[in-house]
Amino acid sequence: MCLLNRKLVRIMVLFGVLPLVGFVLLTYCVVQGITASFDKRIMSSIRSAEHPIVTKGMVGLSFIGNTWPVVIISLLLLLVIYKLYRKRDEVILFMVVSLGSIGLNLLLKYIFKRERPSIDPLIIETGYSYPSGHSMAALTLYGAITFLIWRHIPTSIGRACLVVVSTVMIIAMGASRVYLGVHYPSDVVGAYLVSGTWLFVTIWVYQFRKDRQTSFKMKA
Repeated sequence: MCLLNRKLVRIMVLFGVLPLVGFVLLTYCVVQGITASFDKRIMSSIRSAEHPIVTKGMVGLSFIGNTWPVVIISLLLLLVIYKLYRKRDEVILFMVVSLGSIGLNLLLKYIFKRERPSIDPLIIETGYSYPSGHSMAALTLYGAITFLIWRHIPTSIGRACLVVVSTVMIIAMGASRVYLGVHYPSDVVGAYLVSGTWLFVTIWVYQFRKDRQTSFKMKA
């Protein structure tokens, strides 16, 4: 039991505490303007690869991360999860993760009120910049999908494909926002850190409750 507790603590530190600490440190650097040179170099490097075909792909990715496409994708996934697995608790977890991520992003944007990049954007966006809402939505959406569907995939190849597709979508979504000139790289990194923390905490609470329910049933 002690060994299990130590393992649990290490997992919490690695996936919960460290991203949160990283977000706090990055936020301090953003507020103090320390990330300005880093953001400028990365944005210049990415924008140097500008090409009409690449731009169309990035615009398409950005559109997928907008509110209504995300809502539609989420509803379809909720339906699939419930129809295939009949797991109401998994549907609830998915809703908590998704809605919580949206609310947290709106709150953080309101708190920090960082203006968007001043370079010529390839698309028009409104609202504040830090952290990136599209990037937060991507990590929580595909992270939750990976967690929920992983347990129902019987083969290691299927699981590997799920992880690869989710990872590519998360990274591509963040890259698209920088390429289109509507977010700083630090906006995307901050989004990954805070949404990663949120995703881990919600999954940990969910799994903790499931384990306790199983334990009580075994004792009964």
